[in-house]
Amino acid sequence: MKKILIIDDDLHIGNMLEETLTKEGYSVSRAYSGTEALYVLADARPDLILLDLMLPGLNGEEVLPQIMEEEHSKGIPVIVVSAKVDIDRKVELLLGGAVDYVTKPFAMKELLARISVQLRGPAREPADPVLVYGDIALHTDTHEVEACGRKIRLTRTEYAILKLLMGNPSQVVTKSLLLERISQDTPDCTDSSLKMHVSNLRRKLREVTEKDYIEAVWGIGFKMRG
Repeated sequence: MKKILIIDDDLHIGNMLEETLTKEGYSVSRAYSGTEALYVLADARPDLILLDLMLPGLNGEEVLPQIMEEEHSKGIPVIVVSAKVDIDRKVELLLGGAVDYVTKPFAMKELLARISVQLRGPAREPADPVLVYGDIALHTDTHEVEACGRKIRLTRTEYAILKLLMGNPSQVVTKSLLLERISQDTPDCTDSSLKMHVSNLRRKLREVTEKDYIEAVWGIGFKMRG
């Protein structure tokens, strides 16, 4: 049974999350402040953390780096669940170690899907020098992409997006995870521009293959179309 720690001082939201997650078969523990969360984590290691930002005492922004740095909690996926909607703050938290960011109020069905994606295991960077999907071949050593035998000119951002999606062809890659992972290869992609980069990538692939290879999963992210 997967264990989830809810760090949130809002009793109504915390109770709702605990009830729903328990019905879904998860084991749930609670912490109502940042300081209490660190004590809980020192005694038990959950499989995933839901972290609110506006906490008494240590707030979520202060707790997140400590979770990332402490040996007993390092590597635990953290989904930030917050009413804060500032894009720059979201990106900063994602680059600081959070695997996803869900804005309150949220649809429970969407949150459950995001939790499921993280507990299936994080998306991996490809190990093979050549990734092949349908008519597309991506060369990770030369950064060249071919489709139907023709080279396709992609921007750094488009290439980074395609590499991550092709490396995880059966998995929905969340928008936040895309932003986190491709930031290592390209700094010019933000939450607001990601949709444009994906749209341009889909258009370039479609012009050569006459197929739409990338599928948008509403509210969650993107995947290679089956």
